[in-house]
Amino acid sequence: MNPASSSQPTRRQGAAQRRCAGASPEAAAGTRRLGFLLLPQFSMMAFSAAIEPLRAANRLRGKPLYEWNLASVDGSAVVASNGISIAVQGALGALGRPDMLLVCVGLDALQLTLAHPRLKGQLRQLAAHGCQVGGVSGGSFLLAEAGLLDGRRCSVHWEYAELFAQRYARARLVPDLFVVDDGVFTCSGGTAALDLMLHFIREHHGGELANAVAEQFIHPRIREQSDDQRMDSGLRYRITHPRLADAVRLMESALGKPLGLAGIADRVGLSPRQIERLFAQQLGTTPGQFHLGLRLARGRHLLRETAAPVRAIAEDCGFDSASHFSQAYKRLHGCRPSDERRRLRPTMRIPAP
Repeated sequence: MNPASSSQPTRRQGAAQRRCAGASPEAAAGTRRLGFLLLPQFSMMAFSAAIEPLRAANRLRGKPLYEWNLASVDGSAVVASNGISIAVQGALGALGRPDMLLVCVGLDALQLTLAHPRLKGQLRQLAAHGCQVGGVSGGSFLLAEAGLLDGRRCSVHWEYAELFAQRYARARLVPDLFVVDDGVFTCSGGTAALDLMLHFIREHHGGELANAVAEQFIHPRIREQSDDQRMDSGLRYRITHPRLADAVRLMESALGKPLGLAGIADRVGLSPRQIERLFAQQLGTTPGQFHLGLRLARGRHLLRETAAPVRAIAEDCGFDSASHFSQAYKRLHGCRPSDERRRLRPTMRIPAP
């Protein structure tokens, strides 16, 4: 892959190296220079969704509105979470001072962040010199470790939200697709990176070009920052009855304090018997079993992604004791919560803040 080639063709092999050092003699005036910092196991989906709109904007406008280079921690090629190796132009320092820097992190976000403490100072220095620094997917962890999210609104992939909120109390985490706050931006990842870059293209060059780029990628609606990351419950479970969908949303919002069948039925305007019938018809289970499954799924996620003690997780998931949680967990997953944690890879064991 030669990412710089989409900005403007080079005339000799050394041209890419000159751009890495901050010089861009071939770029037209007003061209914005971007850097992409790739950490091992980064998301190829999020990375592609961020870089491809820039290429399309250049092509549609017929001139290099954007140019970009890739960097890694040590200047070596980086392997994405899908196993594909991506060549880079150098280490982060070789990028000079780009106008924007996107930090792309995927799996094991916190562990990778803690493994490279020097990056924190480099990011702070770039931000202090006017570079607009952002994190994609798990990249928010690195920005938070650098202190760039203190007091700022920010976004992270929903799978990492529990861990992120637990560790970074000074950051104002929101469930948005992406957030731009005072020169720092964060993105939940996946296809949300496309909407983030369309946001910037619209900001830099107007809505007409942003819409044209969106249409190139069969993206009929540019989502806004505040759009939800996750699919609506009714769509996720293929529920056709609106009040059953309401009941499921209530269950999802009350994992720590189960409402009980009578309470849910009262809130959605149905009788308990009607609720039971709808669950059997459309979900093939009982309300109690469905809600228990949601609570245990949350418990499993917390076990894997946070350092919270089992007792605290049990309480957070609506169980009156750790033993009750452990028994229900073993019935569903075949192992106790403590066994689940022991089976995790070492890189998934989260250190204390």
